[in-house]
Amino acid sequence: MASTTSKRKIAGGSFLIEETNPREVFTPEDFTEEHLQIAKTAEEFYVNEILPNADKIEQKDFSVTRGLLKKLAELGLTSVDVPEQYGGTDMDKVTSSIIAENISRSGSFSVSFGAHVGIGTLPIVWFGTEEQKQKYLTKIASGEWISAYALSESSSGSDALNCRAKAVLSPDGKHYILNGEKMWITNAGFADVFIVFAKVDGEKFSAFIVERNSPGFAVGAEEHKLGIRGSSTAPLILNDCKVPVENLLGDIGKGHIIAFNILNVGRFKLGAACIGGAHESLKHSIQWAKDRKAFGKTIADFGLIREKIAQMAVGIYAGESLVYRTVGMMDAALSEIDKSAPDATREIRKAIEEYAVECSIIKVWASEMLDGIVDETVQIYGSYGYVEEYPAERAYRDSRINRIFEGTNEINRLIITGWLMKRAMSGQLALLPAIKRLMDEVMSGPSMPEEDDRPLAAERAIVASARKLSLLIAGAASQKYMQALVDKQEVMGAIADMVIETYAMDTCVARAERLLAAKGEAGASLAVAMTRAYLSGSMAIVERMAKKVMADVAEGDMLRTQMSILRRLTKYEPINVIAAQEQIAAKVLEQGKYIL
Repeated sequence: MASTTSKRKIAGGSFLIEETNPREVFTPEDFTEEHLQIAKTAEEFYVNEILPNADKIEQKDFSVTRGLLKKLAELGLTSVDVPEQYGGTDMDKVTSSIIAENISRSGSFSVSFGAHVGIGTLPIVWFGTEEQKQKYLTKIASGEWISAYALSESSSGSDALNCRAKAVLSPDGKHYILNGEKMWITNAGFADVFIVFAKVDGEKFSAFIVERNSPGFAVGAEEHKLGIRGSSTAPLILNDCKVPVENLLGDIGKGHIIAFNILNVGRFKLGAACIGGAHESLKHSIQWAKDRKAFGKTIADFGLIREKIAQMAVGIYAGESLVYRTVGMMDAALSEIDKSAPDATREIRKAIEEYAVECSIIKVWASEMLDGIVDETVQIYGSYGYVEEYPAERAYRDSRINRIFEGTNEINRLIITGWLMKRAMSGQLALLPAIKRLMDEVMSGPSMPEEDDRPLAAERAIVASARKLSLLIAGAASQKYMQALVDKQEVMGAIADMVIETYAMDTCVARAERLLAAKGEAGASLAVAMTRAYLSGSMAIVERMAKKVMADVAEGDMLRTQMSILRRLTKYEPINVIAAQEQIAAKVLEQGKYIL
């Protein structure tokens, strides 16, 4: 499928050092007819197939889950990342995200689906031999076999490379003998094939394709979880498990390359899934607010309820903008690759890895956005939100896991700052020259700003200030701690929050600018209102995190100088958030759902 994306390959992280050209930003308004048709098919499948079976899924009737995955496979919706020669549909990443968003409105099934089509399949797509691809991908693509991914252990969740599972070559050289235990494995109860990580000879971190019926392989008891109760989560027990040598995946000692590359995809797809969950919770909140009466009128008429609904819609707007901007950049980079070339899979991995920081941003931002939305949904439902028979309670429980898997949000915050600094030091991202230019600019004192009479000029100026503050703080922290910055996790996390919000604000403004250019002020008014509402809260986070780091890295005259610069960069007229939110609430309440 052709993707409507920028022709220019954009460097990952470049949003932090250069002004964004809105014409180069992919948005949901760029979806093709085929994209829209697939979105409709996926949404209808959720409404007609998944939703009626939600209670059976929640009771762990895995035959229902397997049956639904098989039906999705028949529609071609589980194999979008699988090459056509192995039974897949091999679509672009925009399509892959659209499917994830629309299928993932039910937490338990979303997790089963995501583990099968993403982290359970892509290791073989990217790292498998031709024989492995022929044997496994055709069965996985058709839904005949369900896949799973086994990385975590009881003593090594985030620290995955510290795993204890061990693999040794059998005396006859025909098998690897695996011993150990894997924990919290999604789809464990019913999957047919597993991507299992273990250390060859206890030292070399490697990956293996393990079939369920392998001698010495067993699945432990199902975990009883806070949320996503309808998904299968269980340990794997490897007791002298015999795995044919031809089932080694990739190279010995290179398992970390597989694990880290796969997680990038898992992160942006998780972001898309969170958008789907947010849509569902907003829809339920609107319906309840319009039906529930208090003090002689519906609670949808109350300002504080309308504010919550508006904030939910703003979250979806910003979230979908982030997801599709990022996957649009990926598709632009992937479009340059000759898929018939011998090194095509390596080039595909490199193209996706280019946007590792954006993938981590999406994962952190979207999971925390959804947590906020489901929390407000419970609040809108009041006491009913605490009762199992109403949808708010299940959504609240299901959402919490998103901040833990695919790398905890704490780990992803460290990745964001660490990745940027590493790229800066290697010269792959011109971050250090950008910091130097900024320091020269701010130390020269205030200057008259250039006149900007374009629409959204004030919003664009706020984004520019956020970008400068992020660079200023990153430079100050690097100057003080140098190589030891990696050990200052609180500073790393605060810088990550500034970077996250800068990317989100920049993306919202770019999308609104594109809509203004295409539809004029009347047609883009809702997007502009959402952008302004988002910027108001987002810039406050940037300012707060900047002060947090400044107080740690500077003191005396230097701190006072930096605070003076901060005040200069955060001087802007307050946005009328109340008016913007009222406009948003009126529109979504009228439509009964998020709309743009």
